[in-house]
Amino acid sequence: QVQLVESGGGLVQPGGSLRLSCVASESIFPIYLMGWYRQAVGNQRELAAHITSAGDTYYADSVKGRFTISRDNAKNTVYLEMTNASPEDTAVYYCSAYNPYHDMNYWGKGTLVIVSS
Repeated sequence: QVQLVESGGGLVQPGGSLRLSCVASESIFPIYLMGWYRQAVGNQRELAAHITSAGDTYYADSVKGRFTISRDNAKNTVYLEMTNASPEDTAVYYCSAYNPYHDMNYWGKGTLVIVSS
């Protein structure tokens, strides 16, 4: 059972920056497809960005050019760097880990990001 723990959420002003972190318990973290999803009040959970084991990245159009996902396999950690934040980025951000060999997906409990002045 993979455990994911997110941190780094909080209040940020419009135009500001924030870095989210997610630490995974699994030592085989490098094989996982890691993603950041977000869910705003009243909305469905949506993919913001993901990064493959090879380091290839994908971004939703809504965050492209403002968010950067990265991973440090030595630390079992994935990051989401948020810049030029807007109120529309306000949401609970969830870390996900997908094991392609076992077709298993795991979720963290989420971290709340509020973009407001």
